Amino acid sequence: MQSKSAVPAQPTNIFFDDFSYGSFADMRNNQWKARTETGHPGVPGARWSDEGISFLADQDNPGNTLLRMTSSTDGTGENTNHTQFCHQRKYLSGTYAARVFFRDEPTSGPDGDQIVETFYTISPLNAPMDPNYSEMDFEYLANGGWGEPDNALFATSWETFKLDPFIKDNEFTTKPGSFAGWHTLVLQVADGKVRYFVDGEQFAEHSEKVYPEEPMSINFNLWFTDEGLIDSSESRTYQQDVDWVYHNAEHVLSPAEVDSAIDALRADKVAFTDTVPAWEPKLESPCGL
Repeated sequence: MQSKSAVPAQPTNIFFDDFSYGSFADMRNNQWKARTETGHPGVPGARWSDEGISFLADQDNPGNTLLRMTSSTDGTGENTNHTQFCHQRKYLSGTYAARVFFRDEPTSGPDGDQIVETFYTISPLNAPMDPNYSEMDFEYLANGGWGEPDNALFATSWETFKLDPFIKDNEFTTKPGSFAGWHTLVLQVADGKVRYFVDGEQFAEHSEKVYPEEPMSINFNLWFTDEGLIDSSESRTYQQDVDWVYHNAEHVLSPAEVDSAIDALRADKVAFTDTVPAWEPKLESPCGL
């Protein structure tokens, strides 16, 4: 797979969604799912549902709509609400991209919880240390965690893992500092390499060892680490916004080419398109781990 100098005028094998919806029920018509099953990751016993997904007008771009994820906790599992939504499991190589808004502080309540704000791809873990497991993550920890004392962005490519006891086999790159605000995240998956870009600059490159083997779903989630909750029973709420998501299954696009592709889709008033074929045979598309 080689980089192309231009995006085809009428591209095929494209997935794009600018989240111009009124409710999550509308999203379901385009094959999105919200996670409802409890379990890893995050606070044990936490609830996952579509209640944390809403839509709002983009104040900086009249006529544009944003998707907002909202998650909350009071420090207990029964009163913790995580949010995750997933598209079909049929994506592998090519280019992935999303425009997301990260926040460093809660929108209400005391600050300090280790919150994870994400854009990622994942396949099911069929068994502990499954060698065919595939996952690629952009994860922003606004209050630190995973060895970082303060805010940091992680790019992680997974070979496999085991939950209990936790054993991981991955490659990751970390950059400390605030990433609050809007960012365009681009992921190139080709030629045995996984490359991560943030706002046009290469952030990480990971090796063939962690190159994905299995088709994945496209996901976003917002969750609290169990080990990083502050000592408070006061409710607090965190939010992450998403403007659009894009995948090109045929071409490896530079960040500038991704920007051009999005501009062209929006100029043509395309709110949603999906010409990426389902895997054969068609795969189940769980929205869980």
